[in-house]
Amino acid sequence: MQTEILFRPSYSLAKVTLTGNEKIRTESGAMVSMSADLAVETQARGGLLSSLARTVLGGESFFLYTYTAPSAGGEITLAPALPGDIMVIPMTGGTLLVQSGSYLACSDAIAVDTKWGGARTFFSGEGFFMLRVTGSGTLILSSYGAIHEVKLAQGQKYIVDTTHLVAFDETIGYQVKTIGGVKSTLLSGEGLVVELTGPGTVLLQTRSERAFLSWLIPKLPKPANS
Repeated sequence: MQTEILFRPSYSLAKVTLTGNEKIRTESGAMVSMSADLAVETQARGGLLSSLARTVLGGESFFLYTYTAPSAGGEITLAPALPGDIMVIPMTGGTLLVQSGSYLACSDAIAVDTKWGGARTFFSGEGFFMLRVTGSGTLILSSYGAIHEVKLAQGQKYIVDTTHLVAFDETIGYQVKTIGGVKSTLLSGEGLVVELTGPGTVLLQTRSERAFLSWLIPKLPKPANS
């Protein structure tokens, strides 16, 4: 599998070239275009209960799509729903925790499972849900805005707004906290952050979907009273 990222960082498109009979698994809605002879299979990955957990807790689609190239190989292009960047991560047996919504695609051999950040995150109105990604192969992540990489040393602490988090190494410890008090978080959804403790690498996105919606919604036309 070879992946080329085009038009980055604002409107990135992943162009993936598959060898003969090679498979790629994608999030629902990620496919932009593909070779006409690629086979497509819709699957509830890992069985019904696993797929339900991924949907309800992880915020990901119930169904994932598996594309298989013919013996001559093929091509598929992928893009996220929001404008931003795409990053290709070669997985070599390690584990990444990926923020729900940042997963775009991966090699068929990579396992994607759910890791929950804790019931108290319901207080934020957004939820802090992670996907646990393990195995060897190619992982393709997306972001809203550009991707900023931060490397943490042993014991180094770093605080990130949860809506700007893309992924981080499983070697990093994390704790979800509030800033501004519980009342502020309950009423506005603001103030939820995650405190990360190294060592490891953190990937951040430079824009927040929540912040954009907070700006956009008040500007939308209100329906006239009937």
